[in-house]
Amino acid sequence: MVITPQIMSLEDYFNYEDDTENCYELENGELVIMPPESDLNLRIASFLFAYFVIQGVPCDRLRIGTEIVVTGSKATVRLPDLIILSEELVIALKSATRSTITMDMPPPQLVVEVVSPGKKNRDRDYRYKRSQYQARGISEYWIVDPIEEKVTVFNLVEGLYEETAFKENEAIASPILLQLNLTYQLTVTKILRTD
Repeated sequence: MVITPQIMSLEDYFNYEDDTENCYELENGELVIMPPESDLNLRIASFLFAYFVIQGVPCDRLRIGTEIVVTGSKATVRLPDLIILSEELVIALKSATRSTITMDMPPPQLVVEVVSPGKKNRDRDYRYKRSQYQARGISEYWIVDPIEEKVTVFNLVEGLYEETAFKENEAIASPILLQLNLTYQLTVTKILRTD
């Protein structure tokens, strides 16, 4: 739901306060309230966070709740479900006053979005965020889709995302996972069955 009639700049967005606990994204200059996450979406993000920690990703490189500025026709800020930062990005964020990855910072290594129900949410994750994350130079983008029961991995190859979808007990393959010394193979079933 768009809540501001006027177009906001990044500066307007960063200075915006409404004394609520609402989360927002900025889409092409419009402030959009993000509905509370479902319990399933939160469990999936938490499971992946724990999985990456167990696989040896340092905690300071994992983020839930960090914003990322992306390109759009007007100012756009996204709030992914999970991010893996590069070492350079960890250093860049240390001096930041807000947990926001700005355009002058290196891109994250991985962004994960968990799809919420509804056409608007699906379009946002599969179409808009895909093109924005690709343009931002994010080397991997995962869409975890509990509705379709699949995980789609997008790998950046020569500036464009190549897409591979995984279902059920297929082992998820990606450059990030190849870098890790895996002791626990990640499958779609394991991600979606987090109980």
